[in-house]
Amino acid sequence: MKVQASENPFGEFRKECRDLLAKTVKKTFPKLHFPSFMLDLPPNPQFGELSSSICFELARRLGRNPRQFAEKLVKNIDLSMVSLVERVEPAGGGYINFYADYVKFSGLTLESARKFDEEYGLIKTDSPRKIIVEHTSVNPIHPIHIGQARNPVLGDALARILKARGHTVYRHYYIDDVGRQTAVIAYGYKKLGKPKPEGKPDHFIGVIYTITNCIVEIQRLKKEIEEAREKADNEKLQKLQRQLDEWAAIAVELENKHGKIFNKLLDEIMKDKNLEEEISRLNRNYERGEEEAKRLIREVCELCLDGFRQTLGRAEIFFDSWDWESELAWASKVRDVVARLEKTPYVFYEGGVLEFDAEKVARDLNLKRTFGIKDDYEVPSLTLIRADGTTLYTTRDIAYSIEKLRKADWVINVVGMEQSLPQLQIKFALCALGYVDYAKNLTHFAYNLVTLPGYKMSSRRGRYITFDQVMDEAVEKAFQEVSKRSPHLSEEKRREISNFVGIGAVKYALVEVDPVKPVVFTWERVLNFERNSAPYIQYSHARACSILRKAGRKVENPDYALLTHGLEKELVLLIARWPEIFVDAAENLKPHVIAEYANILADKFNSFYNALPVIKAKPKELADARLALTEAVRIVLRNALNLIGIKAPERM
Repeated sequence: MKVQASENPFGEFRKECRDLLAKTVKKTFPKLHFPSFMLDLPPNPQFGELSSSICFELARRLGRNPRQFAEKLVKNIDLSMVSLVERVEPAGGGYINFYADYVKFSGLTLESARKFDEEYGLIKTDSPRKIIVEHTSVNPIHPIHIGQARNPVLGDALARILKARGHTVYRHYYIDDVGRQTAVIAYGYKKLGKPKPEGKPDHFIGVIYTITNCIVEIQRLKKEIEEAREKADNEKLQKLQRQLDEWAAIAVELENKHGKIFNKLLDEIMKDKNLEEEISRLNRNYERGEEEAKRLIREVCELCLDGFRQTLGRAEIFFDSWDWESELAWASKVRDVVARLEKTPYVFYEGGVLEFDAEKVARDLNLKRTFGIKDDYEVPSLTLIRADGTTLYTTRDIAYSIEKLRKADWVINVVGMEQSLPQLQIKFALCALGYVDYAKNLTHFAYNLVTLPGYKMSSRRGRYITFDQVMDEAVEKAFQEVSKRSPHLSEEKRREISNFVGIGAVKYALVEVDPVKPVVFTWERVLNFERNSAPYIQYSHARACSILRKAGRKVENPDYALLTHGLEKELVLLIARWPEIFVDAAENLKPHVIAEYANILADKFNSFYNALPVIKAKPKELADARLALTEAVRIVLRNALNLIGIKAPERM
């Protein structure tokens, strides 16, 4: 059976329905004008594949019963104009439901999937753009922990999806190497004599940072406690003492775990009378580009970044550019931006601190409506320069945003929800500088936290579970499960499978939840082979591959008219809708939609496989049709998994 192919089968059906409706309404009510005809997915398959509520609008305009309009329009519809629509019916209080001709629709859908294969569903945009997706950007002071891992996983998925849509995409990592935290780690690293890392470099650097920070905090609190005693400020004294007790407990914990490094650092650090001044001086010198400070901090950062590359490479997450925050400062780009802002009426000094009046800009340029901010929300001012002359990261981000937007048409910053205010202030600062179009092309892709039940993470206190640890454990748990399910495979093969299954499981868990919602990370959910997880979807893909291998023949003469079972129809519809799902995910930046879709498709396929024979189906034309359906499922599952950076295995 020869049928034409389409890159968007459901789109073809939707267009036929829309054209039918538009021509019928125009013919029936020639004096009425409708700018568009919306068609929705019905809540139940028994109501067809698409539904229109146009008759409720007609009733509102003409003052009659919507059901009467539905019956009249359906009566006037001419189905000879279309090929994919089998029938149209009035329903309920005034809906019009469209039903697909499943013989033609199945043929178009399955042949399209098989023809386009790796490109099926990945519809290219008519307006390709240069896009920078900046993501991850974990400070180079400790390893990437599971709480931060959602950022690279989401950022990588966005980049893959936008590239598949036809855009030119650049992945950028912004190295936050300016500020007190990097000065703290560099200070501790120097005190230890710049040792060669023991083990993975980012993990080693993280230990030094945590211990150094702990010792510095204890010394700071002791000093403040003395000052509070002198002033007889008992309330403050009690508060500071509680904080000191907490840090002292952390110090004991760190000494027990890393005794040699802890004691050496303690001995060396205690030789300095004013720790804060030493760290502040190093921070100021680095921002100014003083050579000794540059060499020291860059050395520490490079060690940590080497560890990041290993971690992210293992998860198959890579970057086109590693942008150093310090380069902006040394090239005077940050100072230039501040100087230009000072010439506007939106900058003022308060207590020696330079502030940017974001609220005044918003009012003067009517920006709140432009950027979807409520009129009654007062935007706080932004500190540009501290009293000691150093800039804040948000100030530096203004300069960095200008640099990025000069290179790209659209910049997407993958940054946590807690950074919503600074991201907004950056946009307002760009507008104050005259870069209104730049600000409009700067998108904050916000996401919520990752939580582990019963475990509270704190980077400053060294209490975190690293991304590496989670991947290690996921791979090991996957190996145990794969060994139970496939004991006949060699250990080498089981190790290979468990590696991509374990890492895929972690990535899926971080991407499949709507970004605005928190991810609750539990192994029971992450490595579930029976439902809603990467292993479940991967296993479904491998099962489809296995069926096709066992068939051992090409699909030669499928009769799609024989695909009459409800599960077959549901699968065809899901496969047909894949291009629209992809476009929605790309246009609205919704990687979780692809993950959800892949799970639903896997679920339907497993129900189909368990209920109906494929290879042994009779007659042969039905077996061929079901093999074509299985092949289409395999193609779509693979394409969907690839978009979220997860491998689609042929064997498990």
